[in-house]
Amino acid sequence: MNLVSSPGKPLRGSLSLPGDKSLSHRAALFSALAQGESVIDNFLVAGVTQAMLDALTSLGVSWELHGKRLVVQGKGLAGLRPPQRALDCGNSATTIRLLTGALAAAGVPAVLDGSPGLRRRPMDRIVSPLQSMGVPILASEGGSPPLQLETRTASQPLRALDYTLPVASAQVKTCLLLAALAADGPCSLHEPEPSRDHSERMLASMGVKIRADGATVTLIPSCPVLLNPLHLVLPGDISSAAFIIVAAVITPGSQVILRDVLLNPTRTGLLDALQSMGADISIQRGADRGGETVGDVTVSASTLHGTEVDGALAVRMIDEFPAFAVATAFAHGRTEVRGAAELRHKESDRIGALAHNLLLLGAQVEEAADGFTILGQGVLQGGKGDPFRDHRLAMALAVAGLASKEAVTVQGAEIIAESYPEFADALRSLGAEVRLEP
Repeated sequence: MNLVSSPGKPLRGSLSLPGDKSLSHRAALFSALAQGESVIDNFLVAGVTQAMLDALTSLGVSWELHGKRLVVQGKGLAGLRPPQRALDCGNSATTIRLLTGALAAAGVPAVLDGSPGLRRRPMDRIVSPLQSMGVPILASEGGSPPLQLETRTASQPLRALDYTLPVASAQVKTCLLLAALAADGPCSLHEPEPSRDHSERMLASMGVKIRADGATVTLIPSCPVLLNPLHLVLPGDISSAAFIIVAAVITPGSQVILRDVLLNPTRTGLLDALQSMGADISIQRGADRGGETVGDVTVSASTLHGTEVDGALAVRMIDEFPAFAVATAFAHGRTEVRGAAELRHKESDRIGALAHNLLLLGAQVEEAADGFTILGQGVLQGGKGDPFRDHRLAMALAVAGLASKEAVTVQGAEIIAESYPEFADALRSLGAEVRLEP
């Protein structure tokens, strides 16, 4: 399926977004580890979360979806059962890494596998520290999936861990925090820069003793492990909002209001980067939800100039770089991104894939090992783009077509359903000219 986005129409109106993907993954899994019934509203119903829900079924956890309301009957760590077959994590690195941490704590034997794309993702980042805790786990050659966990009895607690992550990663951090629930003492994790802290907030709300100090997180396990059920309304996904935000900024005459968006400070790097470029973005903070900051974001079309992104800011916007790269192509002047080598290990090599596609659309792009440089000229020509089976890259290319000289055709656009199935409809509701064609 191709998606064709055409220029010429401003975006106007307001929009509510699907539930945040990171929070949806965690809410589903953490609810399964709790004792009792959890109810999660505005749950993201998409390809990546379906992989998590299917895995929970294989582990003996009962759940029901009523529209966007997820109801989970938590069984606790001790209630998980060994799956009868390999757990298929699809294309979701979040699913495989978080599940591995939970199964490591539970001592449940399992094989975790996924798509060819997932099999290219590095898993030695979790395998090595888990092995040092005493988890019987092996990865395939090269440190990639499938992962194999052997049985560990409850009478064999895991060793406490004091570990420095070589790369800031919320997925790796969460995996190790979940394993730490079954440790024989406090576990401390140190990151080069603070990554998103949703797990820390959610686990704390469930009664886990956990504290953060800058880029260090310490979890103090309890025996027995008892997690309280969750009752949450998830805010809109800031990573999905990124594409609507950039679309409004680069499309002349646009003004869009995004309602009830997640504004956790570890996730708002894109907003800061765009504002540093001259983007007209205002934020009205609302009431917190489940320990997370939520609010409305108003975006108007703007004239952008180049900027620089590195260090902590790169970590805070790591999933938003596809949208950000499109914005820099429509800016005037040079934008340089460094400290984002993690982009090479996403659903695609996002540095290489972004450079390839933006060059095809008429941008001036230069790759680096840990980022890229774009010399923005205020416009793109348009044309055809290949998202390399990467949902975020597909949406970024579609956004580019809304302000290019000519339409942009996104090949293989069905991959967008992995994280934002309503994406094309959302753009159309704001007045954009987008269409799907075989």
